[in-house]
Amino acid sequence: MSTEDEFLIHKLVARYADAVNCRDEDAWAATWAEDAVWQLPMQQETRGRVPIVDLWVEAMKTLPFVVQLVHHGVVYVDGNFATGTWYLNEHMKFNEGAGVFNIGCYKDRYTKASGEWLFAERRYTVLYNDAGASPP
Repeated sequence: MSTEDEFLIHKLVARYADAVNCRDEDAWAATWAEDAVWQLPMQQETRGRVPIVDLWVEAMKTLPFVVQLVHHGVVYVDGNFATGTWYLNEHMKFNEGAGVFNIGCYKDRYTKASGEWLFAERRYTVLYNDAGASPP
C-alpha cells in the first residue's frame, strides 16, 4: 500500500466534508467518479455523478444548517482501487426547525483515474440519531 495513496484518499474524504460544510456544489461534485454509487439510509441507491449531485442539491435545500465532522478512517489500497471506512458526526437543522445529531459510518470504494482518487461508491449508515432514527 502506498502511503501517498492513503494520504490522498484521506484528503478526498476531507474535501468531501469541507464541501458539505461550505455548501460548495462544484467541490462536492468533484469528489465523485462519473459512474459512482451513493446509498443513503431509507433511499434507493443513486447511480452516476449527475444524479448524485442532483440528490445532494435537493437535500441541501432542506438544511439551512449542516456540519459534518469526520473522524479518522481506515483505508486499504490495492493498485488503482481502494476501500475505506469512516465514522462521522453530523449536526443538521431542517427548514421546519427540527435539529438532528447523527453519528454515522460511510463504507467507501475508491477509484484512481488520471492520478486522482475519487469516490466510486459511498454507503452511509446511521449508527445513532437523537431524533430516534437509530437502527436497533
